[in-house]
Amino acid sequence: MIYREMIVWQKAMELVKEIYFLVKLLPKEETYALSDQMRRAAVSIPSNIAEGYGRKSKIEYSRFLDIARGSLYELETQIHIGIMLNFFTNENTERAFSLSQEVGKMLNSLITKLEK
Repeated sequence: MIYREMIVWQKAMELVKEIYFLVKLLPKEETYALSDQMRRAAVSIPSNIAEGYGRKSKIEYSRFLDIARGSLYELETQIHIGIMLNFFTNENTERAFSLSQEVGKMLNSLITKLEK
């Protein structure tokens, strides 16, 4: 199996796409602030899954999955900030949060398996 066949990577890529749609709702003054932060955090998730997959050891792979999970939590926080500042509504963040939960569960499961 290659990393692109992994469901967790595919879901993380869907999340990236969703975030790119979501940040278009931000006001123009957030272009170089919250918008950039959200895009970087989102892109970091599948990127770290792929990079870790390419490493030679389970320990390194697990470390990159931990980084991906950290980026996921960062992204969730940024979405909550967008809601708190009334840039987003619960309705237009529903899919992002749903994908985020799926990816988080899969990352946790994969990390647990690698650590055994």
